Amino acid sequence: MKRINAIVLLSTLTAPVLAADSARPRGVGPEFSKFYKDVESFTCISHPSIKLSRTQINDDYCDCPDGSDEPGTAACTYLSTYSPPQPVPGAPDGTSNISIALPGFYCKNRGHIPNYIPHQFVNDGVCDYEICCDGSEEYDGVGGIKCPDKCGEIGIEWKKLDEIKQKSMSVALKKKEEMLKTAQELKAALETTISKTRDEVENLQVRADDLERKYNEIERRERGKLVQSKGKGSKVTVLAGLAKQRVEQLRESLVSVVEKKNALKQRVEELEYILATFKEERNPNFNDEGVKRAVKAWEDYAAAKVESDESAQDRDIEDISKPDHESDDGINWAEWETEPEETDVDALYKFEEYLPVSLREWLHKKLVDMRIMLVENGILADNANSGSESKTVTTSRQAFQSVKDEHSSKAASLSQFEKDLEKDFGPSDVFRALTGHCVSTDSGEYEYELCWMDKTMQKSKKGGGNTGMGKFVRFDKLEVDEEIGADGKGVGQGERITMMYENGQHCWNGPNRQTTVVLACYEKDEIWKVVEQEKCMYRMDVGTPAVCEKQTSGKKAEGKDEL
Repeated sequence: MKRINAIVLLSTLTAPVLAADSARPRGVGPEFSKFYKDVESFTCISHPSIKLSRTQINDDYCDCPDGSDEPGTAACTYLSTYSPPQPVPGAPDGTSNISIALPGFYCKNRGHIPNYIPHQFVNDGVCDYEICCDGSEEYDGVGGIKCPDKCGEIGIEWKKLDEIKQKSMSVALKKKEEMLKTAQELKAALETTISKTRDEVENLQVRADDLERKYNEIERRERGKLVQSKGKGSKVTVLAGLAKQRVEQLRESLVSVVEKKNALKQRVEELEYILATFKEERNPNFNDEGVKRAVKAWEDYAAAKVESDESAQDRDIEDISKPDHESDDGINWAEWETEPEETDVDALYKFEEYLPVSLREWLHKKLVDMRIMLVENGILADNANSGSESKTVTTSRQAFQSVKDEHSSKAASLSQFEKDLEKDFGPSDVFRALTGHCVSTDSGEYEYELCWMDKTMQKSKKGGGNTGMGKFVRFDKLEVDEEIGADGKGVGQGERITMMYENGQHCWNGPNRQTTVVLACYEKDEIWKVVEQEKCMYRMDVGTPAVCEKQTSGKKAEGKDEL
């Protein structure tokens, strides 16, 4: 396992294939050749104060503290892990004191991709074709092992797999471009909606303020009006109320009689139809005295029947049956029911009728203002609290309330739109295009579902209820070190974007469920694996084009390619 991890680690340090350099010692990569150009001496890379003879390079003895004199042997494997030389002011060659200066033994791998292999694998009797396909690291033939150069066949096979990967990557990147375009369009449409809704909210606010001001003015003006009578009213109003009640009772009785009359009329018409049919369809040759008498009686009834025009009468009855407010000839009860009793105050107010118009209006306004002032200071009773509200006040209040409610609804929508605009939808807002879409996988007893930017679910296939595994809360990152399958599925190695779904359904005797969705590049949305890492803590590996990135050409990133 250590060998594999070391191979994977150093494979990321791959360099492009360069032309062979005869002056370069065995195991030296092209980027380090500048340190080995002197044909007579050698200066330790990280320790420039130490100078060696050229013959001390690769003599299987570690002379330099950074191991740079043994690029092609395993003599310095006891040194710590490689770290690139760092500039240090004052140092002759601008490098710092690093324990080991070289990333490993350089395999040229002609016909394939050059690579570095750890020094401890040099001459260990194992052919490490995964990194050093030319077998050059086993030059001593330890244990009789000889590693033939297989770079040609390995390179051909790798190119075939690489072509498949590149095609798949091309499809994935094309889909991601479409996602990004859709996400931009959705965001632009949302910004337009926000701008339009914001204007509507502002206009509604202005209208609401204006209607509220008018409503307050009308209500205040109504409060200044005198209370005419708190009793039953004058004799006229009381009599009008009783008369109205009696008229309504008579109207209801009339409607009932008309309904019964119409029902009887319909029955008579049905009986007349039966008798007429009987007369027409009887057999005259059948000598039955009872039948003859019945026909004769019907003929006498029909001859004596007088046709009358009841349409005008019916119209009159229909008009009388209507409520007074629907009838053209109805009584305006409101006029009689609201007839006030004349009080001394009324007589005082009638004094205005004898004044000039301008003085009358001025005096009336002053009296109303005075009454309002007395009401507001608690000296007079407030008519607004008398239990009734004038039609003017009601209409004004309803108009104001309607606009106010519309403003509240629009403001709530605007707030939701703005939150959606500010919400994190991942790199370049790409997951905005996936919002509302779900992907699922069958996992034997359960079906697992991931809804982008929404929720994760566990659905029982045996008729049980669904279990919420979490609601989306944020994006995060996770360092992974796993293998990618031959089909290109797997999270691989390196830093991966994750989506955190938390506060799911409560787990019995445990926490609320939550899901960590680990994302990797793939040509379509697909759930690869779901595992319960801890009690009710799930991990879901998912492939999607949304996280694909263009690869840098010229280097083999074995174990890091996601496709």
